[in-house]
Amino acid sequence: MPRLRLLPALPALACLLAIPVATPARAAPDHASAVYVFDTARTLCERDGGTLWGESLCGPILIVDPADRAIIANRQDPGGVLVEQDGVFTGTLPATAVLANTRVEWSGTDWTQLLWPVPFEPSLLRVLLAHEMFHRIQPGLGLTRNEAGNRHLDTLEGRYLLQLEWRALARALMADDADARRAHISDALAFRLERRRLFAAAAAEEAALEISEGIAEYTGVRLGLSRDEERRAFAVFDLARFLDSPSFVRSFAYASGPAYGLLLDDADPDWRGRLGDDADLGRLLAGALRITAAVPADLDARQRRYDTDGRLRASEEARERERIARVSGWRATLVEGPVLVLPLQSANFQFNPQTLAALDDVGTVYPTLRLTDTWGELAVVEGGAALVHADHKRATVALPQDGDGTKGDGWSLSLKPGWRLAPGSRAGDMTLVREGGAAVPQP
Repeated sequence: MPRLRLLPALPALACLLAIPVATPARAAPDHASAVYVFDTARTLCERDGGTLWGESLCGPILIVDPADRAIIANRQDPGGVLVEQDGVFTGTLPATAVLANTRVEWSGTDWTQLLWPVPFEPSLLRVLLAHEMFHRIQPGLGLTRNEAGNRHLDTLEGRYLLQLEWRALARALMADDADARRAHISDALAFRLERRRLFAAAAAEEAALEISEGIAEYTGVRLGLSRDEERRAFAVFDLARFLDSPSFVRSFAYASGPAYGLLLDDADPDWRGRLGDDADLGRLLAGALRITAAVPADLDARQRRYDTDGRLRASEEARERERIARVSGWRATLVEGPVLVLPLQSANFQFNPQTLAALDDVGTVYPTLRLTDTWGELAVVEGGAALVHADHKRATVALPQDGDGTKGDGWSLSLKPGWRLAPGSRAGDMTLVREGGAAVPQP
């Protein structure tokens, strides 16, 4: 399990957090396991009865095997593609559909899609189910947000202040005394405000992802677990298990969302009704506890409370040196060198959010990626990298000196009929052209 570096002073949590995060590999989704998952999901949503969000989480669920896109579903699809078999429904998900734990529109309805294998440790399974079932109803609740880069969370100061915030939140969640809890929350908010003072776009970008994914993970913890002490322990576990993510750029909200949500449950039980377009979980918590929204004068002293020996700072400084070298390499291959430019028009992305990395102000690097668009599919595997530019209008991969331009180190391109490669706007670059037509305009 992840190293619980957040919690050196909280050994009592060990028994509560001693749950595996890996699931043994299974050959394929089987009928009995699928029925167990569906029954667990139904129990969760019926127990909630629509109380938390004013709408039931019960609905269509697809379990999909990524190996061959085989489906086991809990109900018939309106399009009539699935076939009933012993109380479940089977079929194959088309290649055009996204593969991810998420909400997916397919065959006439909105589904909760779960990729096989799912975790069968009871707490992990219930949290996952409630999280993903919430995503299906999320748009109707007005709780989807346009996600931005959060590239500041791949910098030294951004990462350091975020981890100090997480350490303070962990102590707040475990505090039995109301005054101690408030003091730790005040510290967490101080680190949060300082980060947003340093990075102008941080407040809006972080708030958007905390609503989109943080609220979903909060829902998973709140509905997947039945006792308050279990929920708080799992929220601390979430804060710990994302420490080893290669990047916090998109993973951070899964950790902070449950922490702020549960603390808000205690401070202001009606907070969920105040999630307007500009909602910010930290600001809601500060208002509920009447904590001044300003960076305190004693910020350095507060930092020493959560990094007493300076080891966290030293670790982040070492990582920053490595990041600078890595970014220099990406800039040389994905920006300055010859590239294949892929215009983004109606793109769908599949990726691991824990691996994304910022390339300064240029865009976001995806070390693994499946990208589909009108022209076909780009597949990036370990050892490769793709750059999605900050304007979200184009992606680039490093172009080798030889070959036909459809393969490179760690990536391959599959074009749909009617498309071909052509010289790009820079010497040595290539881009896409429709057969018999002009190149796709590049920004």
